[in-house]
Amino acid sequence: MSATKSATSANSANSEITAQLAVIGAGPGGYTAAFRAADLGMDVVLIERHEALGGVCLNVGCIPSKALLHVADVINESARATSLGVKFAAPAVDLDATRKWKSGVVGQLTGGLAALSKKRKVRVIRGTAQFTSPHMIEVHENGGDNSGENGGENGGESVAQIVRFEQAIIAVGSAPVEIPNFPHADARVMDSTDALELTDIPKHLLVVGGGIIGLEMATVYHALGAKISVVEMADGLMAGADADVVRPLLKKISARYENIWANTRVTKMTAAKNGLQVGFDGDDAPKSMTFDKVLVSVGRSPNGAKINAQAAGLQVDAHGFIEVDDQQRTHIAHLFAIGDVVGQPMLAHKAVHEGKVAAEVAAGMKSGFDARVIPSVAYTDPEVAWVGITEMQAKQRDIKYGKGVFPWAASGRALSQDAGEGVTKLLFDLGSERIIGAGICGRHAGDLINEAALAIEMNADAEDIGLTVHAHPTLAETLGLAAEMFGGVITDLYAPKKR
Repeated sequence: MSATKSATSANSANSEITAQLAVIGAGPGGYTAAFRAADLGMDVVLIERHEALGGVCLNVGCIPSKALLHVADVINESARATSLGVKFAAPAVDLDATRKWKSGVVGQLTGGLAALSKKRKVRVIRGTAQFTSPHMIEVHENGGDNSGENGGENGGESVAQIVRFEQAIIAVGSAPVEIPNFPHADARVMDSTDALELTDIPKHLLVVGGGIIGLEMATVYHALGAKISVVEMADGLMAGADADVVRPLLKKISARYENIWANTRVTKMTAAKNGLQVGFDGDDAPKSMTFDKVLVSVGRSPNGAKINAQAAGLQVDAHGFIEVDDQQRTHIAHLFAIGDVVGQPMLAHKAVHEGKVAAEVAAGMKSGFDARVIPSVAYTDPEVAWVGITEMQAKQRDIKYGKGVFPWAASGRALSQDAGEGVTKLLFDLGSERIIGAGICGRHAGDLINEAALAIEMNADAEDIGLTVHAHPTLAETLGLAAEMFGGVITDLYAPKKR
């Protein structure tokens, strides 16, 4: 029996428990906060609406999507092998087996979290949390709604637990944004959670939103045989990344997908017997098309307004965000908030570090969240990753910068992996020559970007990176070569010498 089930069943309905620290939401930030606080000697209660720990990220987000992206990568690799002289038969996909494997990955990780919570004596309660006062929470039994890490409306469920606490950490996450007047009740209209269920492979799939989540799911469904169309209101895909870094991905998917419409909005969506009829407003898009399914992926909305925050005296803004200081403390000294609910970027790795800070401050330590940069990664094919100041931001802020760009067409490792379309770009402050940003598109970009993040945190300059001996031949050495490009000392390519 999992720690969640045993903790819930051990407490009778409407019973009351006390704790030094209550953590609402057991996503990456929440369980990290709970475990860190327990390690520091605090008595902790962890409240989670899902059946298992891990929140959206582990149960219906980051991890299952990456499992399916691995399946897509295997399929895509087998197709690319033809140009290498290796031919495979067309893949036969057993969706039941794929779903089972994905669930197995999730189950192994959630089982590990249950064991870790038990070892740390963290009491786990399953249900939806609602504040009733600054020091009390009601936990309502529910069906484990997957719309967010925690914090949905209680809908009249019975109160399973009353938790009195000294301090609390709010880690209630976010939920997919729904577009008004779309037929969301129709099963053919999917959000990211629905898409991960992989119930079938539509012949024609429309992805509304050209951001990270939408493009990742497009990668999965295209590899499994769906014809993909993408519509995006902005003038380019993957807002936040520089256009030149996204360009290798855009070039590849433009050849693969049926349609990519930028500067285009969906004007209407109607459920019909033969599919979903979608209207468009854009120069290149048709007036209307019919799709078998539509994935709506236009962002996420924080769950701050769903926890009855006013009963605790908490201020939540119109968007659902809760303001905190660099110790993750709200304007109420004993209440902390972390993760998606405190603002962008809505990323699990940010929440984890914020969770540690909140737990340490709650335990009396002098901690603060002062990360200089937080990397972003799109696990598409090829991957796109960036960190720090983008070139677009540098221009907007009038930052005097220089850049070093190394095309992977000159990388022996990239070419030997049939990945020569990639690029590594580093940005440097012209005065100090310290690195201020990086963007990478190519295989394993999400792994490679971490060197750049560390370099920024350590105030490394171009010489520090260029003179670091990188193993050859590797994709990682493209960072050293990009630094050499900026310095004008590269020998693998020709670059004008700096004075």
